[in-house]
Formats: sequence, C-alpha cells, structure tokens
Amino acid sequence: MKSAVVQLPGLNRDRDMIAALTKISGQAPVTIWQTETEIPDVDLIVIPGGFSYGDYLRCGAIAARMPVMQAIRDKAEQGVKVMGVCNGFQILLEAGMLPGALMRNASLKFVCREVKLEVVNAETDFTRAYEKGQIIRSPVAHHDGNYFADAETLARIEGEGQVLFRYTPETNPNGSMNHIAGVMNAKGNVLGMMPHPENLIEAAHGGSDGKGIFASALDVIAA
Repeated sequence: MKSAVVQLPGLNRDRDMIAALTKISGQAPVTIWQTETEIPDVDLIVIPGGFSYGDYLRCGAIAARMPVMQAIRDKAEQGVKVMGVCNGFQILLEAGMLPGALMRNASLKFVCREVKLEVVNAETDFTRAYEKGQIIRSPVAHHDGNYFADAETLARIEGEGQVLFRYTPETNPNGSMNHIAGVMNAKGNVLGMMPHPENLIEAAHGGSDGKGIFASALDVIAA
C-alpha cells in the first residue's frame, strides 16, 4: 500500500512519520510539498505534527489554505484515506474536513507526556488492528489540543461512531470534551488525532501500541 507525507513550513514530525510508514509498510512514502496541486496515486495521505507557519493566526489556519489542501480534499472525496496527527489534526479541522475545533489546553500550558487511549470504535479502516475498549499508550505534545464541538455535533459524532479514540479520564492532557482524542469524518476515510502514534511503533520506542493505526490504514495488519 502506497502512502504520502505532506510537508509544510514549520512541521517537524515529517521524518518521524516517514520512518514509521516505511517500517510498517516496507516502502518509503512519497513526500508532498505545500504548493503541489496534484497528488500521486496513493492509499494513505498523512499530515504530520509540528507548528506549521509558526501557529500564527490559529494552529493550522494558514496551512489549511495552501494549494496542497485542495488536492488532499479532492483525494479524500475520491475515497483515499487521510490522517492528520497533532498539527495535522488542527489543519484538517481548519480545512473543514473534520467536525469540531481545537482550543488551548485547559491548563494553558504545553503538554508533553504519555497518555492512555481507549479504542472507542474498532470497526474502521484506522482501528481494525485493535479491539473495542482496548487501552493503548501514546505520547502527546501540544498546546492547543482541547477538542470542542457544539452539542448537536457532539451527539452526532458520538452516535455515528466517529469518535475513534478517547483519553482515559485520568490521563486527559488538555480538557477535551468527552475526553475525545481522535475523530473521523462521516465517510470514514479521514482521521484526525492529537496523540503521536508514530512515536510508539517498535521496541526502541518502548512499545508498539501505535503501530496498529498505520497497519490498519495500510492494510498490513499481519505484517
């Protein structure tokens, strides 16, 4: 399965993401620069974490308006899987590709630590490697990860299985509503999440809890 990693000024997790995708799929992803308007034939597009454009205006606001995002939106409409991690999640929200918004952490501080996540929905292209209710570990590193949605949107995404990951209450690092850590679009092919699963995929990282997300998306669960 072929993948691609988007590169934008200020993103600093692209090499981590490239390494993770290469290790799990066996082939290096292609890289896509911010000004590109055509994306090659791939199965998964990933927007990694960092601080695109220095987080000016709002986190992800400038990046969401770059030419590459229209190309990504077109691919998503065609059914290609898209994943945004941390700043990538913020960018997808700013681009209108996912419901809700991300606000400043409730502590008003940057948080960098390990959290625990509950797999809420294990019947998706991003979570098939897990069991519903399974608890996995993952690092987080963000300042604006406090997920918010209005009551109607929140009820809809909860009811329709669009919440894929939830922080365990005792490890919620940002005050997110319903402890939400990752959400999916209604079509089921776009995922945004604040935790960094790419940083926990092998023994050298101290565990492989995050590997299943990429293995699921790349259809290499048995690898």
